[in-house]
Amino acid sequence: MNWKQRFHQYMEKLKSIWKSGKVQRSSRISYDVGWNVLLFFLIIGFIGMFFAGGVGAGYFASLVKDEPVLSYETMQQDIYNYEETSKLYFADDKYFGDVQSDLHREEVTLENISPVLLDAVIATEDENFEEHHGVVPKAILRAVLQEVTNSEVKTGGSTLTQQLIKNQILTNEVSFERKAKEILLALRLERFFEKDEILEAYLNIVPYGRDASGNNIAGVQTAAQGIFGVDAKDVNIAQAAYLAGLPQSPSAYTPFLNGGDLKDEDGLQRGINRMKTVLNRMLESSYITKAEYDESINYDIVADFKEASPSPVEKYPYLTFEVEKKATEVIMYQLAEKDGYTKDDLEKDSALKEDYEVKAERDLRKNGYNIHTTIDKDIYEAFQEVATNYDNYGPTVTVTETNSETGETEEVQERVQTGGMLIENSTGRIISFVGGRGYDENNNINYISDNVVRSNGSTMKPLLDYAPAMEEGVIQPGSPVADVKKQISGGWNYGEPGNYGGGYHGIVSARTALQNSYNVPAADIYSRIMDINPAEKYLEKMGITSISEDLYGIASLSIGVAELTLEENINAFTTFGNNGKFADAYMIEKITNQDGDVVYEHKAEPVEVFSPQTTYLTIDMMRDVISSGTAGYLRPQLSNGSVDWAGKTGTSNNYHDAWFVATNPNVTFGTWIGYDNNRPINNASTNYSHRNLKLWAELINSAAAINPELVTPSETFKRPDGIVQRSYCAISGMLPSELCEKAGLVKSDLFNAKYVPTETDDSLVSGSSVIVNGKAVVAGANTPDEFVTGDGLMFSPEFLKRNGYDKLPDLTQLYPRTETEKWKRIGVPGAGAEIGDAIEDDGKDPSAPTSLSKSGSKLTWKKSGSNDVVGYRVYRATKAGGKFSLVGSTTETSYTIGNNNAIYHVKAVDYFGRESAASKEIMVGNTSEPEPETPDSNKETDNEKKTADENNESKKEDKQQEESNNDQEEEKEENSQDEESSQDEENNQDDSEDEQ
Repeated sequence: MNWKQRFHQYMEKLKSIWKSGKVQRSSRISYDVGWNVLLFFLIIGFIGMFFAGGVGAGYFASLVKDEPVLSYETMQQDIYNYEETSKLYFADDKYFGDVQSDLHREEVTLENISPVLLDAVIATEDENFEEHHGVVPKAILRAVLQEVTNSEVKTGGSTLTQQLIKNQILTNEVSFERKAKEILLALRLERFFEKDEILEAYLNIVPYGRDASGNNIAGVQTAAQGIFGVDAKDVNIAQAAYLAGLPQSPSAYTPFLNGGDLKDEDGLQRGINRMKTVLNRMLESSYITKAEYDESINYDIVADFKEASPSPVEKYPYLTFEVEKKATEVIMYQLAEKDGYTKDDLEKDSALKEDYEVKAERDLRKNGYNIHTTIDKDIYEAFQEVATNYDNYGPTVTVTETNSETGETEEVQERVQTGGMLIENSTGRIISFVGGRGYDENNNINYISDNVVRSNGSTMKPLLDYAPAMEEGVIQPGSPVADVKKQISGGWNYGEPGNYGGGYHGIVSARTALQNSYNVPAADIYSRIMDINPAEKYLEKMGITSISEDLYGIASLSIGVAELTLEENINAFTTFGNNGKFADAYMIEKITNQDGDVVYEHKAEPVEVFSPQTTYLTIDMMRDVISSGTAGYLRPQLSNGSVDWAGKTGTSNNYHDAWFVATNPNVTFGTWIGYDNNRPINNASTNYSHRNLKLWAELINSAAAINPELVTPSETFKRPDGIVQRSYCAISGMLPSELCEKAGLVKSDLFNAKYVPTETDDSLVSGSSVIVNGKAVVAGANTPDEFVTGDGLMFSPEFLKRNGYDKLPDLTQLYPRTETEKWKRIGVPGAGAEIGDAIEDDGKDPSAPTSLSKSGSKLTWKKSGSNDVVGYRVYRATKAGGKFSLVGSTTETSYTIGNNNAIYHVKAVDYFGRESAASKEIMVGNTSEPEPETPDSNKETDNEKKTADENNESKKEDKQQEESNNDQEEEKEENSQDEESSQDEENNQDDSEDEQ
């Protein structure tokens, strides 16, 4: 039987069985049993699922029961409440760095982010971002299952929305409660916000590791700039993939170490591998083509990493810290004002001020302000280079100091430090500054900062003495002021004022006194105006507020004994460059928020301090300081010597500080040098003032090379109306008299027309003077010439009394060191003399001197008892009984005779020419030898008298020649000192030695 037959039989058998109904009956029973069993388990399963779901829902509800239902406004505030770094700018919007912060972040909008970067983030972090409603259930179940089973592989279950919630509203705590709240808030957030809003917020808050400066960074724009040096809108595919991969593990994948240097090859490879993973996901999600993938996977991303770059604190330390401080101050006052507090309120309450300082610092570091400064980038960088490379500050000294932590002594090197500031006069705009010679851990003081104060020495004089006195009409440039040894009314901290190097200069003009920085005239002038409180009336208007009010009534303030900041001192001089108006210096031009809205903008509010006339006169006097005074060394150091600069040098007590501040029609610039711990700087072969002047010149030359129109203008200070030139008498400052003209002491100078002298000089009277009973009086017609001083002129007694000169121990102190020969023709009393009235004639001869004796080579005697004696005549005879002849005359009570052999007596001579009887005789040496006879005794007497007269005349000529030589030597020495500027300023110690 073949197979076909067998198959047929088999099929027939099956049909027979089917027809019998046995199969149907058996299948129905099995089906019913199986279905019932399956239905049972399905029911049990659904009941279990609903139970589990209920339990899960109940558990979820218990986890979030305390979570408040957030409104849209609350969620919006929380989501966008991320700290954003404030940025710093030079003038002209030149960015130079960020405010110091633990985390650097810059906000960016979605339209300024490259689409390929958005694709990379979505492909990596949340591929279902556009479809889900805040959470992906299967991802959550997967994450929960992995957590329950303690799986080693954790794929995560957080959407971008959840990550945003975690970073901005919740914490990083790992717990079911935190996860439940995250899910709830993510669902709610998706109801309120568009997908683009969520994505933009996420990209601005997510951390990205470190940048090339070693800063911790967050936000995709900060990352793109900090890692690749490009904006987020300009990244390529490989760069986008690298950035998108960083948030998973920022510290592990970042290419930079803490200091900003690149990691080694192994360290870099982790981030590169992560980049390749992102590229794979982008390809799988069809965000890039296979060709783009192949190009990007082989891209040399390491070549795009930025080189390590210094942070702004490292590159511009002085500037960064100063701008942050000043910006904090601006914001502090703004915050306080919003709360109803004034600046004065904060200054009076230190605790309140500290509270607002903290608030302002926090505000500055988290609100992403743009801080626009006044600082010119190019000039600032040039200043730093000059200050760093200048090689003539003076010697570095080795000093022993005690370590505050260990208590041990150690030797440290201390360098001469410096500070300087360049300010625009009309606005107060700080163009540039020098904070020191280099900022590091061991030397981190910014010398132009508010917490550094120094004594300003003679730079105080135009500010406090000369300009205020001219404004008050007390002096004018030509006003005579006596530089003599004297007490100053108003209190002097250190005895009486003196000048650098000692010595005085007699009656000089106010112009000359300022030009050479004499101290006594400055102190004298200040004492005349102290009753109007010039410190309060003028200094405070010029921004000088650091000085204690206790010093306002101390006359030594006039020469700079008080301490103030460098900015205050330099800033005050801008008043003279701005026609008498003070515009306070400032460094913060404006502050804007990230939307470009201006939250602060400086507004100059100039304050009128001096009239244009006073200002110009002060400027003209300070021109002389540079042309022929204590800053005479400066002009040859300048690259443009034609600029109309006017300035003042200054030296503080014991040579601790050297200053120079000068102004021109556009800008004011000042520099200071000194040791941090107040050591003398006159410790080198090069004059300390010259060292500072040369530094000043090099700095201003560098600024002029960059912006000559601003720094070295061609225009000069314009003379205002109300300034006139007039002649005056150099003795009194009054209109010239005939006698002043005869003395050759008529001078000419500029005057404020309001204060031109109107009275004629009365300082001189005709005739010569003699001393009578210790008082100077005009010589009479019969007064012997031999006792008369002066060339037909003498100081008026009334003038001397009116000016207090009659109290001087020696009126020759009034003679200045220039034109001395003219002044010496004016008769003055001798040492200790007073000014007397006219002498009445009693008609009697004076009484004879008594107690004639010899002491050494001198004859001495007691003065005549008469009150009108003007001098004494000395007579000599060569032998006892011989004729006496006149050998000399004197106004003293002694006379040098040498050791010759003779007999002497003395006679007193009164104002009217009468001679007293002879004193008792005194024999000197051996007079026993007979004298040769003379045929004509009268002739002999005449000859002896003639010889004596000739001898006296010769002595007078010798004395005059000696005085002339001395004057020439003094003038020579003074000129030499001026040239060397060792008066250096300051005929100097200017400032200060004076206080000792």
